[in-house]
Amino acid sequence: MTLATLSEVLNPAMRGGYAVPGLVCLGWEDMRAYAMAAQAERAPVILQAGPSCRAHTPLPVLGKMFCHLADSVDVPVVVHLDHGYTLDECREALDSGFTSLMYDGSRKPLAQNIEETAQVVALAHEAGISCEGEIGFVGYAGGDASAGTDPEDAAVFARDSGVDAMAISVGNVHLQTDHEGGLDEARIRAIEAVTEVPLVIHGGSGVPLAQRAALAAGSRIAKFNVGTELRLAFGNALRRAVNADPDRFDRVAILKETHDPVFEAARAVIRGLGASEKG
Repeated sequence: MTLATLSEVLNPAMRGGYAVPGLVCLGWEDMRAYAMAAQAERAPVILQAGPSCRAHTPLPVLGKMFCHLADSVDVPVVVHLDHGYTLDECREALDSGFTSLMYDGSRKPLAQNIEETAQVVALAHEAGISCEGEIGFVGYAGGDASAGTDPEDAAVFARDSGVDAMAISVGNVHLQTDHEGGLDEARIRAIEAVTEVPLVIHGGSGVPLAQRAALAAGSRIAKFNVGTELRLAFGNALRRAVNADPDRFDRVAILKETHDPVFEAARAVIRGLGASEKG
């Protein structure tokens, strides 16, 4: 078993000049490809169950799937709840074998976000696992606009909530399908100046690849969440598999053809963050 907590992989990353990928999972095919990619690259990996994944598969089932994959490789695997919105949801993830909880109170007033995140931090630390929080709201492509992280608020949030990692809003956007965006490096440096907590970028798919690599190597950003570019790899492979033979109906045979493209896409993400050979 190679289960690890978030702190166990992010602190070495921050010291070592690389970042660990938080790979967004939607089902067995992608999570298995991610674990195998991490094994092939000898890299730590964070398998993430976000809201859409949890809407499809219950947390206790996801926990068993993730732990099975962790047991099948010999690199560090973090089993991470992404965007937990209630204390009860975080507690269920903990009971299901997750080793990292992310509580998202980013839409709430600062004091409320701190108070509620601190409750999840206490729950996590009592169980010996990690907690990520978010300050500043990261918006969605074609949806709600972002609210950038105020460095002073970030300092207070990190200090008073006790989080092990802090997600920030610095120009990143969820569900962006290209790499045309760019992060506000001046804001990142201002946040780095007031806290020592490892930083997290949600919506990492939309960050230009060169900037992603540079920040992984030269900032306190120790985790990039990457989902959309891997979903694109899966979706394109699935479309090719279905269209190649309109008479084929066996889902196992069809889904098998998504493995190699997703596996290679995940390996590329890992290499781009400098995490290869760090596991």
